[in-house]
Amino acid sequence: MTYKLQNNRQIILLMNKIFLAFLFCFFCTNLISKENNDYFKRGQENFNKKNIDKAKLNFEKDIVRNTKNIKSYLFLAKIHKEKENNQEFEKYLKTVLILDPKNEEALYLLITKKIKDADYDFAREKYEIFSKYCSKLCSKKSEIDQLIKNSKS
Repeated sequence: MTYKLQNNRQIILLMNKIFLAFLFCFFCTNLISKENNDYFKRGQENFNKKNIDKAKLNFEKDIVRNTKNIKSYLFLAKIHKEKENNQEFEKYLKTVLILDPKNEEALYLLITKKIKDADYDFAREKYEIFSKYCSKLCSKKSEIDQLIKNSKS
């Protein structure tokens, strides 16, 4: 009889240890997910305060933890535009468009860049997509039309 009691106690202790390990893992993953949000928020705050290098670092850290965060890629594109790093600017815009082919802001920025680069065919192709799906930036259509008209002359 005492042997069975010891076995039952061992089972209960083992179950308690497993339960505690589960709780520990749950809280750790919860903390990590909150930390992911913090990088994006800090990046946004630094970007708005014009702390470009700190913002860039925070958005890069956010992307490491959340590789599909379109907003971080878009902010990184804007940062590289400000730094006049055209290759990185275009790379991040194209990444946004891979993740969300109808992203208006990325389409608009890429179209205007391609017009300045004299890549009119690519700009027109993206402009068709932009025209079809715009909802927030439709007011920019006339601006793009004007850029295309001015580039022809």
